[in-house]
Amino acid sequence: MSVKQISIRLDNVPGSFLAVSECLGTEGINIRAISVADTSDVSTVRFVTDNPTKTFNVLKSHGYQVEVADVIAVEVPDHPGGLRAVLKPLQLANINVHYFYPHLGRGESGQPIVILGVDRTEDAMKVLKDNWVHFFGKEIYSL
Repeated sequence: MSVKQISIRLDNVPGSFLAVSECLGTEGINIRAISVADTSDVSTVRFVTDNPTKTFNVLKSHGYQVEVADVIAVEVPDHPGGLRAVLKPLQLANINVHYFYPHLGRGESGQPIVILGVDRTEDAMKVLKDNWVHFFGKEIYSL
């Protein structure tokens, strides 16, 4: 399922993400998946929350530059090589996976969930559906 990912850039100084976490926590927003990619000066923080619209508005109101992107939340078989069930069909369809990171929960079938950022989201979802990959989805992720 396509979900909304929020991305912000933070200076690499102590307490930067704590401030974001406190803003969201105070507003009752729960981070469900998170990835941080850092350089020496700036970190890119990507995350999925239980309320992306509210997340966007809260962060904007606190002065953050916020980007929103469609990503895919998909269940992955929980056994050695299980990620192949997701990655192989994408590779065969010539879809590039730019990044992926774990969701902090499990899907309805009890399997782990990963968030995928790909170059062709709609095509990737079709490929994965055609290959019986289970998507994790609740309307709460809609923006």
